[in-house]
Amino acid sequence: MTKRALITGIRGQDGAYLARLLLEKGYEVYGADRRSGAGSNWRMAELGIVDKLQILFMDLLEITNIMRTIESIKPDEVYNLAAQSFVSPSFEQPMVTTEINANGVLRLLEAIRAYHPQAKFYQASTSEMFGKIQETPQTEKTPFYPRSPYGIANSV
Repeated sequence: MTKRALITGIRGQDGAYLARLLLEKGYEVYGADRRSGAGSNWRMAELGIVDKLQILFMDLLEITNIMRTIESIKPDEVYNLAAQSFVSPSFEQPMVTTEINANGVLRLLEAIRAYHPQAKFYQASTSEMFGKIQETPQTEKTPFYPRSPYGIANSV
């Protein structure tokens, strides 16, 4: 039985390399992209995988869209690599950053819980959660000390 993976943020560097790895392992790979995204497949084309995966539209701001996607493809694994990933704009748009980076994760988890609870979930995050570093190296026990809306949204 072929495993199915859903990767949000597939057009980014990490998403493209993860897609290639999973395809090499025999997965059926779905890449989620915002309809308003740039729509460029150059990374996947460069890796020779653009024709081997399925790109679908899913926005972390819209719960019904996420639920339909999870219900439809029933992924065995969900990798959330999507985010508003820039510190500077997070000061200009803290609410949007929180809606995508914190509430978007919650929406995705709720859709998985409701429609395919056996799916495994991976959440990519950022060292910005530690912000003002209290110890080096950081461990699972290092407290968060975020210094930006971006860091805070990823710490929730």
